[in-house]
Amino acid sequence: MQVLLGAVFVALVVSGALPLSSDGKPGSGVARVNRFDGPAAWRLVKMQVDLGPRPAGSAASRKLAARLKKLLPHGHYQAVPGGLRNVVGRVPGRERGRYVVVGAHYDTKDIPGFVGANDGAGGTAALVQLARQLRPRTIGPAVVFVAFDGEETPRGVPDDDFLSAGVRGSRVAARVYRRAQAMILLDFVADRQLSLPREGSSDQTLWARLRKAAQSAGVGSYFPASSEETIEDDHTPFQQRGVPAIDLIDWDFPCWHKTCDNLSAVSERSLDASGEAVMGLLRTLG
Repeated sequence: MQVLLGAVFVALVVSGALPLSSDGKPGSGVARVNRFDGPAAWRLVKMQVDLGPRPAGSAASRKLAARLKKLLPHGHYQAVPGGLRNVVGRVPGRERGRYVVVGAHYDTKDIPGFVGANDGAGGTAALVQLARQLRPRTIGPAVVFVAFDGEETPRGVPDDDFLSAGVRGSRVAARVYRRAQAMILLDFVADRQLSLPREGSSDQTLWARLRKAAQSAGVGSYFPASSEETIEDDHTPFQQRGVPAIDLIDWDFPCWHKTCDNLSAVSERSLDASGEAVMGLLRTLG
């Protein structure tokens, strides 16, 4: 019997069905609330991965954009230079003229065989599910949800040119939504051994509110009380315009820009924990 139980335990860990703590060991990071539909978000991850590689401007990326437009409330396109397109949705709030932005990029790095289950699909899935579950006028400010196109630099362009050749969609969105009260970026939020310390440039006050929301939801173990290096990402153009912004990114993700970033690298439980924390944060704004 002990051997059988041990085999079941290992199988659960490998499959991602057993809760993991922030250091990737079996833990108790199970949400106490159910405001975010993790299984529905997980289906959205699989839908994106099934499309295969989705670099900006590709046919697969266009197909995904059309699906996102239908899924997001009040979904519409926002033109991005180079023939790209952000996909934008909106959930009304109670306070006229005030809004926050939640963003994620839906393109994948232009690497053969790279499907971006975490780096692209995870954040996009969380964004869409949050938009679909957040009830209108249950929070103060409106929430603008933006799926960014062209976050990754094109093939052949070095990552050193990230802010000039990458973050193409968020540079456009930051100009349009420069009066946002806050910006929340969902980047690496679904990997199996999820740990989300504060990214070095993320607004400290907003991050503290996120950690408090995560603790209230029972997923605080995924958000350790530490900070990591500053990272240039889709939140950076908003910061440059004075918008308080935070970036949820597990920078220790071992499959960054590697073909192992597939469904075996991500976890429904991690995705659910991220979604519950951000849903809790959104409900405190206003």
